[in-house]
Amino acid sequence: MRGDHIEEGGLSGASWKVISPLSFLFWRGGDNVKQQTFVKDFRYFSGSKTLHITLYEEWPHKPFAPVLETPVRNGARVTFATAVSACRKMVESKSSNFPDGLSLATFSDGHDDGIKPDIDFDHYMAELQCRGSETLRDLIVSSLERGQKFMCVFYTVLIPWVADVAKSLQIPTTLVWIQPATVFDIYYYYFNGYEDEIRNAVDDPSSQIQLPGLPVLNGRDIPSFFSPASPYSFSLPLLRRHFEILNEETNPKVLVNTYDALEPNAVRAINRLDIQAIGLLVPSAFLDGQDPSDTSFGGDLFQSSKDYIKWLKTKPNGSVVYVSFGSISVLSKLQKEEMARGLLESGRPFLWVIRNIGNEENDEDRLSCMDDLRKKGMIVPWCSQVEVLSQASVGCFVTHCGWNSTLESLVSGVPMVAFPQWTDQHTNAKLIKDVWTTGVRVNMNKDGVVEGEEIKRCLELVLGDGERGEEMRRNAKKWREMAIDAAREGGSSDQNLRSFMDEIRRLSFATI
Repeated sequence: MRGDHIEEGGLSGASWKVISPLSFLFWRGGDNVKQQTFVKDFRYFSGSKTLHITLYEEWPHKPFAPVLETPVRNGARVTFATAVSACRKMVESKSSNFPDGLSLATFSDGHDDGIKPDIDFDHYMAELQCRGSETLRDLIVSSLERGQKFMCVFYTVLIPWVADVAKSLQIPTTLVWIQPATVFDIYYYYFNGYEDEIRNAVDDPSSQIQLPGLPVLNGRDIPSFFSPASPYSFSLPLLRRHFEILNEETNPKVLVNTYDALEPNAVRAINRLDIQAIGLLVPSAFLDGQDPSDTSFGGDLFQSSKDYIKWLKTKPNGSVVYVSFGSISVLSKLQKEEMARGLLESGRPFLWVIRNIGNEENDEDRLSCMDDLRKKGMIVPWCSQVEVLSQASVGCFVTHCGWNSTLESLVSGVPMVAFPQWTDQHTNAKLIKDVWTTGVRVNMNKDGVVEGEEIKRCLELVLGDGERGEEMRRNAKKWREMAIDAAREGGSSDQNLRSFMDEIRRLSFATI
């Protein structure tokens, strides 16, 4: 990873110089949520001769390989490290088309055949920390020995040990938060004086809690990791360590995939932290249109054809219900039957993503009304979500409320039926329904199942001609326009990222 002594670089039109050898290290691990979120906008670092990016654990279903083409086109040499299992899936899905200048390195996370559904996550996270810490340290040290200095390490949730390793090597770190700023604040308050209040709200779903700078929350709006019944208890100690690290730093920085107008109070609620909103980070073709060829995150873990796009183009504007629960959540057989009943009784065309574990449909998993479903709608194992949401025929998104899915719906101007499953999704559903007013939220029965009648009711509210449906469609359009404004050159997210990068640049000059 050698670099010339001085390279001319561009800061989105502003001229500046980067003295090489310099490099920026991106480290990813933990929960395998969608990870296009951050690297796209680091096209502004193209003046650095070497940009070193690493990805840890399973490659998420929307990784950022194609967006790395921008720094590569501008002369950067990029090394992208990912798990052996993820690399295999990329090859199987035929999505690993890397440009010249982008190299792929693989490592073993101890699960080369992929993570099994019955894995002991406590053991896995301990193993990941052990292997990851050693690999990260070796990478940084070997780069230093070759004269290549990393100026900053960027890391994300559930891998706080990355910051510990970087700190031991005297390298600054920045936390990249991939959930909403509102959720970040809830965790911050929990670990900084509000633990009892939040615990009490979780124990009593009908109770309310008011945290500084946030909307009033009910117990069911709190992230599920706080629940005593959560099977992911390993996460809280890791999250606690994140906030301990931030409290230890003199100038802690957090980059969040949101935009100022979307969460104005949450972004500014915590005075001692420098929280910068740098989103929405989705392909340009679906956001600002500056690069019409930028239509994919690439590197998908699942194969998909594009027949569904042709099908969507045959449907009237705003008529289709799109149903997807992301790359992790899998509905129970009973819940899928109720979803099918609600869709059929609504009488509306639909595109439904049903991803089976192992990508194979078992006889016992086959829905009883599958023939009727295929007559009325289309069922696919996977699809390009942003491309689907950008189709004029899509009028509603039934979503698990994963943060990236939520953002993609907002930037597409599509109202939502919020169907949260776990982690931050409950809070996201609260924001969708009560803060942004771009959707409705389903209600479960006493057994925790959302019945077909409830699904039909929600679809009619969103797609119907009533006042609430009209309001949601107006608001969806408003938030889309504000997202585009934030992402444009000179917009709030663009300015926030410029300011952050200027500080990193000043740091690089000060330490060389």
